[in-house]
Amino acid sequence: MKATIISGNAKHYPVLLNEIISIITPQYGGTFIDCTFGQGGYSKKILDYPDTKVIAIDRDIESIKKAENIREKFENRFLFKNIKFSQLTNLKLKKEDIKGIIFDLGYSYTQIKDPKKGLSFDFSGELNMKLGINEFSAKEVINKLEEKELLKIFKYFGEEKESKKIARNIVEDRKSKEITTEELVRIIESTKKKKNHKTHSATKVFQALRIFVNKEISELIYGLINAAKVLKKDGIIAVVTFHSLEDKIVKYFFKSLSENKSVSRYLPKEDEKINLFKLINKKPIIPSQKEINENPPSRSAKLRYVVKKEDFFNFETDILDKFNYLLEIENYSEKL
Repeated sequence: MKATIISGNAKHYPVLLNEIISIITPQYGGTFIDCTFGQGGYSKKILDYPDTKVIAIDRDIESIKKAENIREKFENRFLFKNIKFSQLTNLKLKKEDIKGIIFDLGYSYTQIKDPKKGLSFDFSGELNMKLGINEFSAKEVINKLEEKELLKIFKYFGEEKESKKIARNIVEDRKSKEITTEELVRIIESTKKKKNHKTHSATKVFQALRIFVNKEISELIYGLINAAKVLKKDGIIAVVTFHSLEDKIVKYFFKSLSENKSVSRYLPKEDEKINLFKLINKKPIIPSQKEINENPPSRSAKLRYVVKKEDFFNFETDILDKFNYLLEIENYSEKL
């Protein structure tokens, strides 16, 4: 996943690049993890600084081609792994001095415009939405899950107000035919009587399906937890989100572990007030008007970051309990 622009020249823009570079300060050297490599915008900028090393991660196998180009130029300072970022701890990074970890939770231009991935409602054909290393597709979700399950996916993952009616109409229509991308768009448009001229009628349902198919809730939660484990003291976690559900999770994780809830399991009782993180800004950083003009999809971006205060790795967090209702919805996938 990566920041996007959809414009005539199809140029790729890593969102809030200057702000992120100023936060993680690669000019002082160190190892950085780019958890959502995509088109490599952040990785390339970090590698412009000579004393840096980048470990890049992306679940999309298409990213390997772009990674190979960068590796040719920075052979000794760049490593790419085709894994999900929830698998961060599998990288065996104990000897690495991790100074910064970046997550950009948007989608790249190439991903959205790839008809095989089926991320966009502008394409026709079979529903897909798989970003890589997946167990099922949107086709299976739409054609197999029960009405009440589809309702919850649309309501909680897409914040779609017409979730109940849309789910009911999908289940009714699929009795006579398989639901394709264009059929799903038709159902949504015919169900939603009130039109929003700023966004397409299918936007929220397609967002919900992308989140569900790629298990983005558990991915994000475990990605954040494991990033906090591998990061060194004084290191930074920076996350760019593009919708309210992602931002809610990131905000809670950062805030809760900055407010006396991040006690190490190995600290004596009298030290229980030690926090794992220091929260620099309570409010998110948003793109400038100049950036929005150059890259309209960046308008919804929010950047939050924290500094790791203590060098302990086994900390307590209640984030799984906090968002358990979303994880339970993700578990509908076990039926597929």
